[in-house]
Amino acid sequence: MATVDDCDVTMDPEMEILSDEELEREAESFKEQGNAYYIKKDYSEAFSYYTKAIDMCPKNASYYGNRAATLMMLSRHREALEDSQQAVRLDDTFMKGHLREGKCHLSLGNAMAASRCFHRVLELEPDNSQAQQEVKNADSVLEYEKMAELGFEKHDFRMVVFCMDRALESASACHRFKVLKAECLAMLGRYPEAQSVASDILRMDATNGDALYVRGLCLYYEDCIDKAVQFFVQALRMAPDHEKARLACRNAKALKAKKEDGNKAFKDGNYDAAYELYSEALTIDPNNIKTNAKLFCNRGTVGSKLKKIDQAIEDCTKAVKLDETYIKAYLRRAQCYMDKEEYDEAVRDYEKVYQTEKTKEHKHLLKNAQLELKKSKRKDYYKVLGVDKNATEDEIKKAYRKRALMHHPDRHSSASAEVQKEEEKKFKEVGEAFTVLSDPKKKSRYDSGHDMEDDTGNMGADFDANNIFKAFFGGGGGQGYSFEANQSSGPGNFFFQFG
Repeated sequence: MATVDDCDVTMDPEMEILSDEELEREAESFKEQGNAYYIKKDYSEAFSYYTKAIDMCPKNASYYGNRAATLMMLSRHREALEDSQQAVRLDDTFMKGHLREGKCHLSLGNAMAASRCFHRVLELEPDNSQAQQEVKNADSVLEYEKMAELGFEKHDFRMVVFCMDRALESASACHRFKVLKAECLAMLGRYPEAQSVASDILRMDATNGDALYVRGLCLYYEDCIDKAVQFFVQALRMAPDHEKARLACRNAKALKAKKEDGNKAFKDGNYDAAYELYSEALTIDPNNIKTNAKLFCNRGTVGSKLKKIDQAIEDCTKAVKLDETYIKAYLRRAQCYMDKEEYDEAVRDYEKVYQTEKTKEHKHLLKNAQLELKKSKRKDYYKVLGVDKNATEDEIKKAYRKRALMHHPDRHSSASAEVQKEEEKKFKEVGEAFTVLSDPKKKSRYDSGHDMEDDTGNMGADFDANNIFKAFFGGGGGQGYSFEANQSSGPGNFFFQFG
């Protein structure tokens, strides 16, 4: 058998085994170089040299402590925690090792473990002011955690965000705190902020099920349901027991299906079924503000088709309360107000729409509502005569004949002074209405919104309705007319008699 001496292999001088003393000198040299780079804030190079020192002397606690400090500066807190724990395993009296371990625990959100480490430092060095301050920081984080937990139970999401912001000042690397903050931001409708926080986590940990869930939640609440489901499914792959993701996924699919069924029923003209389906969809998730706003608006549209105008207005009002930027809901409600001839409210909604989107269509709708509002504040001559706005010339004449005879002062000569005054007023209004609506030019101006009392003296205080009456019934030129009781017609009945 060949011996070592018999081998022709020559040893590489660099491969020669160094003595313990030489290893320690080499390790110290690496440590000193690491310190130099650390001072210059070149933490990557410092990490490299501290690693070389550890490779030379893996039993030296200070080398692990130095590398832990470097990893903390590189925001690699989990690796720094492992190094600081190894340091105190090698030397339980290594005060800086305990302090760094505590800081890593605190940065990662484990305030109780951090507190234990800081108290160990105080056992070794009771007057250590840094450890004393860190104990207070750990206690504060624990207190904010408790407050956040209570806030979440009470759905006080603003309180939770506040608490997490305060906690993250000390626990800057805690994904759990960040995810909770992001979830509450989503619940508050602050989706871009929530997305940003969740995306930051996923860049560092693509398998974080909580962050995937929050990404999905934001999309779900922004009515991007298909994309949301994809994130919920991915979250469940990473964390099969993620109950929130499971529930959100189920709600998203149910909401989409029910909404689509409602839309189909509406398109098919089955308004009663559509109304019921939208109502059922609204019970699935009260927290989904944007989707529910659309559902309320859709149900309002159905309500208007079913002539449930008041219900339609109420649904559109609920929609804009959920989403103040929802133009379609304002337009639908404004149209309902127009249908009810509540023009003040219609104008307010159209003004809101036009301020948001200055399109020609919205400008036209606003002007039309303003015109109808102006017209509504004048005397409604169509109502005075009791005719439709599309009444023919003959219908207007017949209506005048009926109303003029009904309200003529002579017919009410035996009534009380109060009744006579009221009937005289109505008789005058009937004459005014006939004067305008029987003249094509005046009628056109009236229909276009002009105030006829401003345009013509005939509508003033000196207007004489008797002249219109005489001209209509041919009673001019000295002819007389009177109302006499017709006993055969019964009490209160009269006939007109020319003289």
